[in-house]
Amino acid sequence: MLFQGDLFLYSATPASTKLIEFARELIEEAFEGRDPQTAQYEMPVEEFAALLADLKPRFIHHPTSKKLLVTLLEELGMALDKTYFDVPRLRTSTADHYLDSGISYAYHAHRDCWYAAPFCQVNWWIPIYEVVPENVFALHPQYFDRPVRNGSGRYDYAEWTAVSRPTAAQHIHSDTREQPKPEEALDLETELRLVPEPGGMLLFSGAHLHSTVTNTSGRTRFSIDFRTVHIDDVRSRAAAPNVDATCRGTTLRDFYRADDLTRIPEELAAAYEAEALAKLT
Repeated sequence: MLFQGDLFLYSATPASTKLIEFARELIEEAFEGRDPQTAQYEMPVEEFAALLADLKPRFIHHPTSKKLLVTLLEELGMALDKTYFDVPRLRTSTADHYLDSGISYAYHAHRDCWYAAPFCQVNWWIPIYEVVPENVFALHPQYFDRPVRNGSGRYDYAEWTAVSRPTAAQHIHSDTREQPKPEEALDLETELRLVPEPGGMLLFSGAHLHSTVTNTSGRTRFSIDFRTVHIDDVRSRAAAPNVDATCRGTTLRDFYRADDLTRIPEELAAAYEAEALAKLT
């Protein structure tokens, strides 16, 4: 159903609640008594960006984050020996265009698959604090199986991870990194905004076109996202349709098996990489 464009929305569970509580601990410790959701109005943007540049990797690479994520997958009935996940990422969306670049990038309309994600990827999105329609993100389901002219053909995942991603915190007032974007006018007024409770989970295909909405809520949004693939889908090529992605590389090497944190077998990642290159030649 996900590969056909359907969405799944789950209420908060004990495991997802523990995950957001851990994220809140790190966030509130970093902001040192300020309300994280309104601190942007009390801090120079450079200081805010520097704080996030320290906070986000601390959450992403903390062993507790991975441990709680595995507990969440197990709680929802996932086969831990067949489910692979990438690290859970802490995301922010500030209000009133305070910080839309780099470490708090406001994403234009895109598919994750333009960034070399496999088409069997499932995206998970979890708000940490209460969210409202004015500070979530939008899905554009009318484009799920409709091609969009885009710049993914100029995107190379290996170059991005080696050169562009590490410079995120340097982009404060603008973001000059090359990223795949639509290259035609789109109907983005037709959109779907879902508002889960804190700890609620939205699941959707990485092939869905989605974008960050302009945050007019007056509060910074904090959320967690991560991605999963099932190894049987990776092997069989069961997936959402590829209607327009022409990027190089694959993100599959970023995924860990839930039961023992081993990586995706290299031969599978290499095969996906070779297939992506073959389509361009």
